[in-house]
Amino acid sequence: MIENYRPDIYQKSIYYINYEKLYKKGIRCILFDLDNTIAPIHVNTPTKRLKKLFDELKNIGFKIIILSNSPKHRIEPFKTYLNVDACAFSLKPNKNKYLKIMEKFKYKSTEIAAVGDQLLTDVYGANKLDLTTILVNPLNEKDFSITFFNRLFEKYIYGELAKKDLLVRGKYYE
Repeated sequence: MIENYRPDIYQKSIYYINYEKLYKKGIRCILFDLDNTIAPIHVNTPTKRLKKLFDELKNIGFKIIILSNSPKHRIEPFKTYLNVDACAFSLKPNKNKYLKIMEKFKYKSTEIAAVGDQLLTDVYGANKLDLTTILVNPLNEKDFSITFFNRLFEKYIYGELAKKDLLVRGKYYE
């Protein structure tokens, strides 16, 4: 059961992911979490560096979608500036929004990668559908209050995964 929380890939940040390798593997759509994955929770506009990365990913041939539990008003500036699709109030780890994206854009689970900073929402939710899961370190230690409770449970999960040598913080892999 604890294996359901193990990501397929673990990297320091979104800027360290080998996107070319993902594309060669058949990934065509990347779902990015917003808060503490592509931007700290207190930042309301995307950086030029993020815009450059997303433009490069679109040029490779990826469909980029921001999939977040945050409300629409939080996501909208990112969606607009980055010129990507977005899905607000996703209720991750619930799989409904993932399924809607797969249906709307006609992707198979083998063609989608989900990138996020949380085991409980991002990794576990995407693993339910056998998507390629990519865990990155949170950009900031400050979290929304609900995330604070998730992080407490996450500490336990990290410990259990480390005992089985399935995931060790700071030991990155592809």
